[in-house]
Parts: sequence; structure tokens; C-alpha cells
Amino acid sequence: MRLLLDTCTFLWLAADDSSLTSTARDSCRHPGNEVYLSALSAWEIAIKHRLGRLPLPDSPNRYVASRRQWLEIRPLAFDEQAAAHDSLLPAHHRDPFDRGLVSQAILNGLTIVTPDAAIAQYPAPVLW
Repeated sequence: MRLLLDTCTFLWLAADDSSLTSTARDSCRHPGNEVYLSALSAWEIAIKHRLGRLPLPDSPNRYVASRRQWLEIRPLAFDEQAAAHDSLLPAHHRDPFDRGLVSQAILNGLTIVTPDAAIAQYPAPVLW
């Protein structure tokens, strides 16, 4: 299975937080699955940290990179095609980061690992 982590999922996985379901945790750690973190999530983490809404034990640059490598999560660039795909999505969700993740999942055949019910309204598979 090819999985794309929602930002909250990555943060919970990195912190071994109990908010993560066992299904999500096990799927993200299964050696047969390819797990991706979008550049959008790294950007969202950096913004929230700068605004004081997301405390981290290290700078966002070091935290995201070190946790991604430790968890063996692959990076996923956000490209022009994914950005333009946003115009094709219905307005189920207003968050541009989440809409970008939906576009990336649709275009790359990925399942989004998220608890977000609004994301589940889009034609991309969701696991939680």
C-alpha cells in the first residue's frame, strides 16, 4: 500500500501519540508499505511552529527531517500539477494544505492516512 500522511498523522506518529489509531500506526510501520510525507506538511509544520501554535523539541527543519528519516518515510514534492489540480476539487475542505494533500493522493494513487472527515469526502482513499 502507498500511504500519504496527513500532517497531524505525521506528528502523532513521530511522537508515538495515542491519538493515532492502531490501524493507522500499524499501516505506517508495515515494512511492505510505502509511506510519504508531503512538502506541504513540512511547510504547514514550519508555519504553525513560527506562529507559536506548534511547540517542537527542535527546529522544524531538523525535527521533520530527523523524524521522517527515523520512521523511514519518503519525501513527496508538491509540484505544479498537484497545485493546479486544486481547481478540480469540490469545496468540501477549505484548508489549502489538506486540499493539496488530496490532489497529491489522487494524482499519485496514494491513500491518505487521516482522521479528517472532510478529507474523506474526496475521491481519494482514506485510512484511519
